[in-house]
Amino acid sequence: MSRGLAMIDQLCGVAGARHASLLVIGLSMVVWVSSTAVSAAEKAAAPVFRAGFAERDISPDIGMEQPGGYGKSYHRSFHDPCKVRAAVFDDGKTRVALVGIDALTIERATVNRVRQRITQHTGIPGAAVMLAATHSHSSGPMCFIMPGEFDDAPEWVQDLAYKQSTCANPAYLKRVETAIVGAVTKADKKRADVVAGVGRGVEDQVAFNRRFHMRNGLTVTHPRQGNPDIVKVAGPTDPEVGVIGAWDAKGQLIGCVVNFACHATTNPGGISANYIYYLEKVIRGTFGEHVIVVFLNGPSGDVTQVDNLSPEVLRRGEVMARFVGARVGAEAVKVLVSMDNGKLVPLAAKQTVLHIPRRVPDPERVKQCTQLARQDPKTVDRTKWTFAKEIVLLEHRIKKQPVVDVEVQAIQVGPVVFLSCPAEYFSQYGLDIKRHSPFPFTFPVALANGCVGYVPTREAFGPHGGGYETRLTSYSNLEIGAGDEIEKTCLDLARQLEPGKVPHRAKVPPFRGAAWSYGNVPPERK
Repeated sequence: MSRGLAMIDQLCGVAGARHASLLVIGLSMVVWVSSTAVSAAEKAAAPVFRAGFAERDISPDIGMEQPGGYGKSYHRSFHDPCKVRAAVFDDGKTRVALVGIDALTIERATVNRVRQRITQHTGIPGAAVMLAATHSHSSGPMCFIMPGEFDDAPEWVQDLAYKQSTCANPAYLKRVETAIVGAVTKADKKRADVVAGVGRGVEDQVAFNRRFHMRNGLTVTHPRQGNPDIVKVAGPTDPEVGVIGAWDAKGQLIGCVVNFACHATTNPGGISANYIYYLEKVIRGTFGEHVIVVFLNGPSGDVTQVDNLSPEVLRRGEVMARFVGARVGAEAVKVLVSMDNGKLVPLAAKQTVLHIPRRVPDPERVKQCTQLARQDPKTVDRTKWTFAKEIVLLEHRIKKQPVVDVEVQAIQVGPVVFLSCPAEYFSQYGLDIKRHSPFPFTFPVALANGCVGYVPTREAFGPHGGGYETRLTSYSNLEIGAGDEIEKTCLDLARQLEPGKVPHRAKVPPFRGAAWSYGNVPPERK
């Protein structure tokens, strides 16, 4: 700039018309130098925002266990691939990863191993990686009874655990862990400059609370259609479809993150990602087969696709899976095509590990359950035997681990905060977290970074409560009030973060012209 001013001084001291043009040239150079400096400064100050997406196949083999119950069930056919889908975001200072896994749940030990490997491969801190199971009931064996977990138990208890319960497959676990690390590593390597947006839609025709207050004063899970003793539904649903979309320099959608709360129990037949398969198909049908769709299930511990109040025969199997997935996917498409794009910054990640005691069964109950569980299940009531077995297994787990690690995590992507817990969390908690969050977009994520089973509200444990989710089992056993503690911690983490700006399109400049000349005419009748 000083060189430009000196040039002007020199030119001003020269008389004659011959040098007038030089003065103009000099001024033009000053303007060029100044604008170039401003442009460089603006470019240097512009925030960095990159994203990468990737996926890996984790379909189990035919014959492997199918999780989702308290006993043994095996896959006999294939419908569609189960996947790991990963998104990595980068603002130049921080990287975060969001990972959706087509699995019933993911155990804490698996999370710890995977995070360590991701950090080794990418440098992304483990605390900045969210690993969330989609809760597909038609996925592979990576949860419940873990390899070697009951090796120190009496032989008859080992039999209950390994031969009568759902077990993780060691070979499959290793395959999934490698796939998760591979997906995140690939997504990290594929990071590129993008513009992104965030939005929300509403899909209120596919998810229903399955718990009902009954005439006897208690609450029942799935009282069945047409039951005359139903008084009213015992809890809410969350119809919000939360979406983040990322577009490359050519304007192509490269990936998105979708958050919706509903059990993945549609089971289209055989190995499957469940309704998430159809959700993905609808989004890819609109934007292209290359799009990676990271699905994060919300708090849906008491919410499924089953409408107990419907007077009509319900859809089932593949028809129901398509119905749920296609409608949620179509809503996500509407959000994607409607959102404004920019840079979703800043990024941040925080976590807290709570230490929550298990509920301890009454000693007399343990004694009775032990007697029942030692009987041949074919000779007694199967439901009673199943939950007696669960109390026996719980008793062994309490001896080894009376207090459970419960990770609560917050991952921020600009104006969005993902708040996770490792539970089948009740829908009411998700709604309360959204209501009290300081962020314009809050997407709660359930069954992330571990699994502690169902976490119902206090009301569910009250005098008019009850139902399947409150049963004391080796799967669900946190002390009453755990849900409140998790909710408080989620909000505490969110309040430690500063929301970024929501992208908006530029405003129309002030009107300084005339109406469109083609249309600015009176009626022409002749």
